[in-house]
Amino acid sequence: MNQAASPLIETTSPGECPTPCAETAALTVSALRAALASAPASPLTVIWPDGDTIEPHFHVTEVGRVQKDFVDCGGTIRRTVTCLLQTWVSDDVDHRITAGKLLKALDHARPVLGDDDLPVELEYETCNVVQLKVAAVVATPEGFSLQLASKHTDCLAKELCIPAARGVRSGGGC
Repeated sequence: MNQAASPLIETTSPGECPTPCAETAALTVSALRAALASAPASPLTVIWPDGDTIEPHFHVTEVGRVQKDFVDCGGTIRRTVTCLLQTWVSDDVDHRITAGKLLKALDHARPVLGDDDLPVELEYETCNVVQLKVAAVVATPEGFSLQLASKHTDCLAKELCIPAARGVRSGGGC
């Protein structure tokens, strides 16, 4: 991948993971639909956070609603719900997906997605399966670019886990 600096990551040495600098919100399903509907014949390009693109012959094999229910390290029950676009790259290098094809897949998924305000994420398999946020859809002369942004882990109970920062002894959490 390109080692060029991005506003979302700090530059790193080869082989190191980037350090997150800023959190980027994910695009919502309704915003994605609106953009795709404006030019359904336009081809789609997916751009990694570092500026490289995924293979142009990718497929969107699933559109799903993913709900994660969990308890954070402070004991708070939480839920996240997203729209997940699963991609797959085959050896049919002449395949291209258009805005209209993705819009049709989103339409087929309406009964599953329910709420159009879901944030959109994209799943892609490299050495591992990775999930990234779809941060923006940008109209270009060549079509639409889906700009991806990294997801980051975080402690959701910092007030319990890191009280030393406030000069208080830890009473629980992680």
